[in-house]
Amino acid sequence: MTEQKALQDYLLRLADSDMILSQRLCELCGKAPAIEEEMAIMNVGLDLVGQARNWYEYAAELIDDGRDADKLCFLRDALDYRNLLLVEQPNEDYAVTMARQFFFDVWHYFTLKSLVNASDERIANIAAKAVKEATYHLRRSSEWVKRMGDGTEESHHRIQEAFDLLWRFTGELVTPDETDHAMFKAGIGPDPEKLKQDWFGMVREVAAQATLNTGAEDAWMYMGGKSGVHTEHLGFILAEMQFLPRAYPDATTW
Repeated sequence: MTEQKALQDYLLRLADSDMILSQRLCELCGKAPAIEEEMAIMNVGLDLVGQARNWYEYAAELIDDGRDADKLCFLRDALDYRNLLLVEQPNEDYAVTMARQFFFDVWHYFTLKSLVNASDERIANIAAKAVKEATYHLRRSSEWVKRMGDGTEESHHRIQEAFDLLWRFTGELVTPDETDHAMFKAGIGPDPEKLKQDWFGMVREVAAQATLNTGAEDAWMYMGGKSGVHTEHLGFILAEMQFLPRAYPDATTW
């Protein structure tokens, strides 16, 4: 794999993961447990959409096949998506929603924090803005995990069940592949081993404060999202997300 191809794939991973998670969060519009949460969730979703657009735009320039950011987002099939499997998992109850957000936010924060120092100036600039938003996202989701874990018997039970349910999708966040190694070697992506240590360190720290148990590092994990192998959930997300652009490909706004 050439460095150019690895960079394209890496940008799509960042963009797709942001975009698919934002779609999941937007499904909660009108369904959040409180008005304040409604606004917070939508704001997080909008932050992720904005970040996704920045990554898509850069990817489109590098791919240079006539597709712009919108076409990369709305006119690719599920097998072409490179998002993490974690972000396509259903919202379920609010404990699952926040556990999913927390696991992602820890990975996202440390990834962006590293990308701020990337040798690629465009990536460094995008990351510098995005990490500010990711810092807020992580603070919010970790506080929710601690609130539910150290709350009532019911809330503790639900968030522990959410951790147990989603743990099998977290390995992909910190298991590097050829693209991850290529990006680190090029001085762009984070050190895979350090990212793994940072992710597990923060997850365990917050879990301990929340009186929760985490899974084992060597537990069996689902893999494949970063290479285009997804769960059945992604197809349903894309069917809804891409309906209008596919049905009316030449439509324009006034």
